[in-house]
Amino acid sequence: MNTFERYLTLWVALCIAAGVALGHVMPGLFGTIAAAEIASVNMPVAALIWLMIIPMLLKIDFGSLGKVREHWRGIGVTLFINWAVKPFSMAILGTFFIGHVFAPMLPSGQIASYIAGLILLAAAPCTAMVFVWSNLCEGEPNYTLSQVALNDVLMVFLFAPLVGLLLGVASISVPWSTLLLSVLLYIVVPVLVAQVWRAALLRSGGDALGTTLRRLQPASLVALLATLVLLFGFQGEQIIRQPGVIAILAVPIVIQVYLNAGLAYWLSRHFGVAWCVAAPAALIGASNFFELAVAAAISLFGLDSGAALATVVGVLVEVPVMLSVVRIVKATRGWYEAGARNPASVAEARR
Repeated sequence: MNTFERYLTLWVALCIAAGVALGHVMPGLFGTIAAAEIASVNMPVAALIWLMIIPMLLKIDFGSLGKVREHWRGIGVTLFINWAVKPFSMAILGTFFIGHVFAPMLPSGQIASYIAGLILLAAAPCTAMVFVWSNLCEGEPNYTLSQVALNDVLMVFLFAPLVGLLLGVASISVPWSTLLLSVLLYIVVPVLVAQVWRAALLRSGGDALGTTLRRLQPASLVALLATLVLLFGFQGEQIIRQPGVIAILAVPIVIQVYLNAGLAYWLSRHFGVAWCVAAPAALIGASNFFELAVAAAISLFGLDSGAALATVVGVLVEVPVMLSVVRIVKATRGWYEAGARNPASVAEARR
């Protein structure tokens, strides 16, 4: 992780401050940006989201899906957490904390939107930063790559129905046409563009892919920060009136990360998964594809919605919380391996 990525939380906090200040000083500019919509999609933000997502998807090799069988226990645990536990646990935590515990401290008109944003955040498994987390905890790279590739494929088919189901259960109106458009714009099209581009770069020979990724990485992070400035520019007045909103929204997010990471780690140990697979399994099971969540929240509920703010809070807490999970899994390696040793896990570790 380079210096810029290591201090991402600091840059996010600075962008929050800048966005709030600029939104207060230049409301006309932000109003003009908000009006630049086509079919409920804000075009400036859509361009920034694409600039964030496509460089990350360039790293994915869908040919690695053939390696899924080598790490089927770890893959099974992570799929269970990502698709059967995490979205539902967030819906429960969001409804409990935002809809009940902290409801008197929040603007009543935004409570349903906040919960929707949290659901969107949890329904999208992370596909980018997990490479960093896996590397930091010495995770098995082939497992990480195959798991991320598989999650990308599944998102194309599962993200919209899962979000629709959970929003419906939470009694939130589901704009299906906009949700499907979001899946098309922010999952299907970027995946296709990235894979066509990746294939062309690989045919070029040499280190064309690596060079392109190194050049795009700063642009991707700048796009993320620029998006945050815009989002908080629209949210500025609300945040000034209720500065505790961000801290409140962080509560279910932080609890959910530790809950799902812990469950994935325990299940991996129970099924005898090698630690080098279990560590990234816990991290992939807990982290979120916040770029997709932000884009979907903006498309579904608008730039100035509580849903958009809730997904941005996920960006704010992602780095410090996930780094703490990395430290925990590394510190407990001895405990883990003492209870997970069996012939299958030993063979998996050797591979």
